[in-house]
Amino acid sequence: MREQAWTSRFLRCLLLITTALSSAVSADLRPCEETDYYYQYTECDSTGSRWRVTIPHSPGSCSDLPPPTRGTDCSFSCPAGKFLEMSTQQCTSCAAGSYSLGSGLRFDQWDAIPAGFTSLASFLDPGQNGEDIQACNSSSWTPQGVYLESNRDECTVSLVYAVHLEKQGSVSFTYQYPDNNIFFEFYVQNEQCQEMAQTDDQKWIKVTSNGEWDTHTVSLKSGTNILYWRTTGILVGGKMVKPVLLKNIQIEGVAYTSECFPCRPGWFSESPGSSSCQPCPSNTYSVKGASSCAPCPEHHYSHEGWAECKVRPPCSEEDYFQIHTACDSDGKTQVLYRWVEPKICVENITGAVELPATGQREACPPCNPGYYNSNDSTCLPCPRGTHSDGTYACAKCSAGTEPVLGYEYKWWNVLPSNMKTSCFNVGNSKCDDMNGWEVAGDHVRSGAGSSDNDYLILSLHVPGFKVPASLSGMTGGEFGRITFVFETICSADCELYFMMDVNRKSTTVVESWEGSKGKQSYSHSMTRNASVSYTWAFQRTNRALDMRRYVSDMVKLYSISVTNVLDGVASACRACALIPENSQRSGASCVPCPAGFYIDRNTNRCQECPPNTHLAGRHTYGQDACVPCGPGSISNKEHSRCYSDCSFTYMENNRTLTFDLSPLSGVASLTIGPSFTSKGTKYLHLFNISLCGHEGRRAAVCTDNVTGVSSKDEQSDAAQFVNSVDSFICQSTIIPADGRGFRMAISSQSISLCFLFSGATADTVLNGMNAKPDLFPEYSQGLPDINFFYRSTQATASCDQGRSSVITVRCNPEKPERGEVSVPSSCPAGTCDGCTFHFLWESASACPRCAGDDYHKIEGACKGGVQETLYVWNEPKLCTKGVPLPPRSSSPCEAIALWLKVGVGGGAFVAVLLISLTCYFWKKNKRLEYKYSRLVMSANKEGELPAADSCALAEGEEPDDDVVYTKKPTLLGKLRAIASKYEDGDRSESVQLNSSHSDRWVLG
Repeated sequence: MREQAWTSRFLRCLLLITTALSSAVSADLRPCEETDYYYQYTECDSTGSRWRVTIPHSPGSCSDLPPPTRGTDCSFSCPAGKFLEMSTQQCTSCAAGSYSLGSGLRFDQWDAIPAGFTSLASFLDPGQNGEDIQACNSSSWTPQGVYLESNRDECTVSLVYAVHLEKQGSVSFTYQYPDNNIFFEFYVQNEQCQEMAQTDDQKWIKVTSNGEWDTHTVSLKSGTNILYWRTTGILVGGKMVKPVLLKNIQIEGVAYTSECFPCRPGWFSESPGSSSCQPCPSNTYSVKGASSCAPCPEHHYSHEGWAECKVRPPCSEEDYFQIHTACDSDGKTQVLYRWVEPKICVENITGAVELPATGQREACPPCNPGYYNSNDSTCLPCPRGTHSDGTYACAKCSAGTEPVLGYEYKWWNVLPSNMKTSCFNVGNSKCDDMNGWEVAGDHVRSGAGSSDNDYLILSLHVPGFKVPASLSGMTGGEFGRITFVFETICSADCELYFMMDVNRKSTTVVESWEGSKGKQSYSHSMTRNASVSYTWAFQRTNRALDMRRYVSDMVKLYSISVTNVLDGVASACRACALIPENSQRSGASCVPCPAGFYIDRNTNRCQECPPNTHLAGRHTYGQDACVPCGPGSISNKEHSRCYSDCSFTYMENNRTLTFDLSPLSGVASLTIGPSFTSKGTKYLHLFNISLCGHEGRRAAVCTDNVTGVSSKDEQSDAAQFVNSVDSFICQSTIIPADGRGFRMAISSQSISLCFLFSGATADTVLNGMNAKPDLFPEYSQGLPDINFFYRSTQATASCDQGRSSVITVRCNPEKPERGEVSVPSSCPAGTCDGCTFHFLWESASACPRCAGDDYHKIEGACKGGVQETLYVWNEPKLCTKGVPLPPRSSSPCEAIALWLKVGVGGGAFVAVLLISLTCYFWKKNKRLEYKYSRLVMSANKEGELPAADSCALAEGEEPDDDVVYTKKPTLLGKLRAIASKYEDGDRSESVQLNSSHSDRWVLG
């Protein structure tokens, strides 16, 4: 403390010495006038005191500067509308044409970035050589007159402003943040570049609806505060993001302001002491610092807040539009033409068109379903319990039926009472009092607006939903559904947004369409019972234009239908279940069926759906409402959905394969990437997959951690609706935390890819969905792949039939039990067309359960009278769990088996027999040869053969042979001869003898 007081006294002495020396040196200079200098305060000392000193504009040009005097307290400040006059040190009112915030600063003029602000661009993932940073040199916050616009690319751009506060204060700013594809954060650092402690509510900015402005306020501490507004766009899929808009930045806590700020051109402040300026009305203008606005010259015009007037152009077809009048008492309507307001064109000049004449009176369209035509040609809703299609009087529902409540709008003579239309422009309020949409008989269409970048808004409020008694058996989670038919006709970059606001908490964009779109239908399901407002917002172009160029661009809504509306009207009646004794009583009330029950057509009583069927569609009347589950699936207890219980059976070659996929029932995650946008921004795709089990509950959940971090009410229906999705397969876009400056990884754009299970089969096609096995490499092991088919019936702008997904489960013993999930190499994002996603899940658990055919036995040798039997798996082993291998077994055995002994003995006997027969026949053959040789010798000796009886066998003589051949006979011939010997005792025997005379003797 003593050191600080000494320093303060030293500075005062130094100022006095400097003043004295200056007076001595400049004795011959002219005296200074008030225009030669200005006043400034010194830094505050530890006691909160300061001095006012005089600073010359040109040092040494004059003499006799006013001496330093004690200044006001450091915490002193003037009220709004006044400034501190330094010569008197008194608060003085600002002159007309200027304004002051007193102890604050306000920035609301954005023709250029104000002094003190800096726009710094960087890249999320800078390269090692800085090449990516150079790609962002052109990215910055851009002034647009009444607001400041952020970058639209994936660069990170910070708007920085440093301010010194003498006391605790605050900063507040008005912003528009319509697109969660751009990350927007606001944070504060001190002079040591340390980030101030902030909650997520203060750091992350809440998303706004299209065309709406919101205000964000953060408290500031005294001292130096460095303010950062930082945006980062994510151009995933190539779609341009909508920029963040800033206006009216106001800082409180500045000790004083020594001057007033002049009003910007086109604005004025009429009276002294103003704290703000007002825009000039239409057809007037003003210059900078104006206290009033001047009217435009003749044949000139201006819009609100313009700094100059422009020449009025001749009227054209772009300057008028048509409307339909309400039905009169005669039930007639006609077409009227009106000029676009404010009218800027001139009719009575060359080339101008005139307003077309009023059309002929025509019959009014009928009333919408659920309404009836009253006597004064107005449509009134039918009383409770009655129905009408709009062309006849309301009638009561018959016994056994109940009214179908909802909204069905298809005729547009007047806008229904629960629908509102408005016009909104980001940069001005020119169209605030205009109708954004106009009725046109069979459709309602966008109006003219005041400029081409207006938001033309149509909203429908639904107080809530009530599931009727006839649908009480359905528990699929759908409380209601909105369906509308629309068409866009555009020549520029128009865009139609369909949004919803649940319980008036937060508006979110459900779907959007860009450019011209043919007539089509869109449907969206409401999965919770809550009050909801549906909004259609149409913008012809997002570029601010002075001239009207796209008035003819429009959107047409032909019909809007909302089901199960609380306190809705009825266009028809639906059969319901009744108590048996009251089934034929007129006016009997309907009773709700239990979950999973349908209404029998004959008895009007509740009957449970058959096993493995589910209540599909949107009715429960008749057994046909219970739709069979797809292959490989069963229904839950409530018959609300079908699912896989992780078991699968397949017949192949008279063999039944049973699969147990329960190890794959847990939610699996697959991260794909990194991918890069056109400028190189790194992002990842995260898929969460719930294959089977969980009693059919959609267990895969994807959550955004940016778009809803400002909402800490976890019980908020809106927060639950916006920030997370549950599905069988869902996807999130992940921005990694490395190299970005964010403190954590960012998850956004969470979508549900499929919430219905169609079935599991080894076939590649199911219900029009194709597994496309050629996307993945073949795995030839003889086992089939199991294809799990999922789909979503929710149509999108690019997928008219909704998205679908196929998970191919493949047996791979080399993979772990939980397996690995992959996507096709040719479609690295998991999809080739954006509508059908393909995944391959390889796992050892995907192999069939082991059976008796999957192993074989090996018998060992008989050792010591014991033989062992061993069982082993077939290779390669393509099964898991199931039947275990039988244990090793042993059994008694003999060294030589009995059959072997018998066989050896029999073989030995046959061998001895054959040897004996061979010897016998050999001996017989020798004898016969001997006799034959004797016979031949005697024939040669006598020249003739012996008498016939000499060759005959004498009585009692043993025959040696039957037939004698000259040539050596074969063994077979000998056997035949022996066999023929005993066939007949009287049989004669012939012998052919070869002689030199070639004579033949025949013995009788």
